[in-house]
Amino acid sequence: MRLALLAGSALAFLLTAPAAAQPPRPQRGEAPAATAAAPGERRDGPAAPRPAEDKKDWAVAPVAEQTKTSDHSVAIGGRVVRYRATAGTLTIRDKDGKPTASVFYVAYTSPPSGRRKPLTFFYNGGPGSASLWLHMGSFAPMRVQTANPEYIRPAPYAFGPNPDTLIDRTDMVFIDAVGTGYSRPLGDAKPADFYGVDQDVDAFAKAIMRYVTKNARWNDPKVIFGESYGTTRSAALAYALQDRGMALNGVVLLSSILNYGIRQPGYDQLYIGYLPSYAATAWYHRRAGQGTELPAFVEQARQFANGPYASALAKGQDLSPEEEAQVAQAMSRFTGLSPEFLRRTNLRVDLSRFQTELLRDRRQTIGRFDSRYLGTNPDAAGERPEYDPSDTAISGAFIANLHDYLSREIGYDTDMDYRLSARDGGEFRWSWEHRAPGGGQGAQQQPAVTVDLAAAMRTNPYLKVLSLNGYYDMATPFFSTERDLKHMMLEPSQRGNLQFHYYQAGHMVYLNPDELHHMRLDLDRFYAELTADAASNVPPQPASVGRARGGGNAPPN
Repeated sequence: MRLALLAGSALAFLLTAPAAAQPPRPQRGEAPAATAAAPGERRDGPAAPRPAEDKKDWAVAPVAEQTKTSDHSVAIGGRVVRYRATAGTLTIRDKDGKPTASVFYVAYTSPPSGRRKPLTFFYNGGPGSASLWLHMGSFAPMRVQTANPEYIRPAPYAFGPNPDTLIDRTDMVFIDAVGTGYSRPLGDAKPADFYGVDQDVDAFAKAIMRYVTKNARWNDPKVIFGESYGTTRSAALAYALQDRGMALNGVVLLSSILNYGIRQPGYDQLYIGYLPSYAATAWYHRRAGQGTELPAFVEQARQFANGPYASALAKGQDLSPEEEAQVAQAMSRFTGLSPEFLRRTNLRVDLSRFQTELLRDRRQTIGRFDSRYLGTNPDAAGERPEYDPSDTAISGAFIANLHDYLSREIGYDTDMDYRLSARDGGEFRWSWEHRAPGGGQGAQQQPAVTVDLAAAMRTNPYLKVLSLNGYYDMATPFFSTERDLKHMMLEPSQRGNLQFHYYQAGHMVYLNPDELHHMRLDLDRFYAELTADAASNVPPQPASVGRARGGGNAPPN
């Protein structure tokens, strides 16, 4: 799915440095506590080497690409759409042609009708997460049947046709990052060759280009769709693909984290970014904003966060007691927390504190991935939740259905283990260094990938970016996403290529079936615009072209 649960920190929607990743479930990959030694592993050092003859029985990824296909159909809006499901591997190679990794994917394709059909590549984040969350829950022809919001009962789980699938709009390819799912390094390639911001982008660029080449899709519209850390990947990947000759038509960002510099101590932008999400959560639990519609209340919170709240935090310890009292009172109106509590936190409320304080009188905690979910702690005096109820509520159903679906429906057989997290394979240490386009300032130590995305949009005036956000997502707050994307400093002629949509849902918007349908309608319009642009013979004209032709301020021709 997603991002790491950062226990005990103000930076709860971000990853720990640098060995960070997913929430407290093995498939999402938070740095684990000490565990028992695995078979063949010693606590006092590396395992003794196995005899060479034993390796003949090891389950390893194939160097030769494999595919398994099956034909199906699904009903969408009263009509039947036939499609082919393909589970397989892509072999990516270094510059000399040596195989470096086998990348597992599941693709859904249907015969095009008329115009060339778009092709969309989906992936989750982590970093270090497999892509079963998007695959099993969002826009594939089959999905886990979820309600809003509730704990999914144990097996047997409801799994079936997805009336909101995008198969009639776009062909879809769900890709597992190297080290996750059935994707593995090959030969003498090491995990470190793939575990890093730029290493990961390089591997995905190679896998996408390999799929497009293998399936003769170079002349079709292409979109990338990332969730959570997958949006970090997408922003950098859009530029990387374009730099290698593959210009994209669209980028979809679901529940975004685009700037990791925000997590540094003393950087108050973190708290400003959270405040509208706190307001939405307090509104949902009837602790604030009653009598006001959610979008209107959230807009009031935005204005407060960008104005009086930001000004107050900027003063630091120079903020007067009178000003502090005024801001605390206003914050209380938006967050549902008492002014006294807010003043004790110096007006800076860490996520874990908000999760435990908002409903403390009811002895309940709230979820991180989706703040509508409720949990309980051993007692009601703690400062952080014991677990994330929005994570534990759904994990079992997704994991079980992924395994059952690949074997029963698609017939993909392998002796390998499907890794929910790259951490399951050990040797997981993520490199956060990132070299953005231009590189005049050297490598970033905390990636801010809007630099890459802005460069891609400036140099490709066709590129459209769609930002999808859940109001109740406390892992990647929507206001932080807005602030990042609106600081790309696009020219006025290009700003229309950036769109935002919001849903009454959490990090995984698709868990809410009503909002999944609304999101599908928004994507319908997005793909309609992409295909119309692709079919048009009139290119967009940057303002600079008009000024150059007309001289000075003359309008474009």
